[in-house]
Amino acid sequence: MPVLRSLLYAAIFYPATFLWVLVGVPATLLGRRPTLAIVLSWVDFHHWLARHVLGIRVEVDGRIPAGPQLIAVKHQSMFETLEMVRLSRLPVIVLKKELSDLPLFGLMTRRYGVIPVERSAGAKALRALVEAGQEAVATGRSVIIYPEGTRVPAGETPPLKSGFAALYRALGLPVVPVAVNSGWLWGRGFVHQSGTITFKVGEPIPAGLPRGQIEARVHAAINALESGPQARA
Repeated sequence: MPVLRSLLYAAIFYPATFLWVLVGVPATLLGRRPTLAIVLSWVDFHHWLARHVLGIRVEVDGRIPAGPQLIAVKHQSMFETLEMVRLSRLPVIVLKKELSDLPLFGLMTRRYGVIPVERSAGAKALRALVEAGQEAVATGRSVIIYPEGTRVPAGETPPLKSGFAALYRALGLPVVPVAVNSGWLWGRGFVHQSGTITFKVGEPIPAGLPRGQIEARVHAAINALESGPQARA
């Protein structure tokens, strides 16, 4: 059953995403509000599809406060990259530059509001990250960063990348850490399992802390979910 559900999910989601992009790109010419509405409808559709085709339920423990925040999220799968757009009220997203360079889809992401990061560019990438982050905060939106820098397998807890501390220091925003255990159901492979994915929202961490302290607190908070959900066949 997981294989059949995953095949059906892929057969629906990816063609539908292509249609959303075809509609969304010309809509971006009308301004940011139509763009945000289209992106929200896309992630809502994905949430519905995951629930009714893959059998994945979402449980949220805690609440993301209103107002601009730096939201640091555990990254185990594609699932949370879409679900967090719903849960955090259409934030600006830090993502790898390769995605923002894709034809059509990349244009859509840039019009929505992203901070593209060229991970191999070193100090140059950090400066660009900080500058783009400051521009994003000026719009009054929150910023999402996946501070481990890439997807990690469930159960692994690598150190945070330096870009997180640089952005935290430059933006002067409190941090809302979010732990996710999606990797137990949604790994790097094609087949996705049914079950419940939990988003555990930690208490906001104030701005202005020393690098070692903020990294330690965020690292602990985003790894708060130590065991995976029980998958259903």
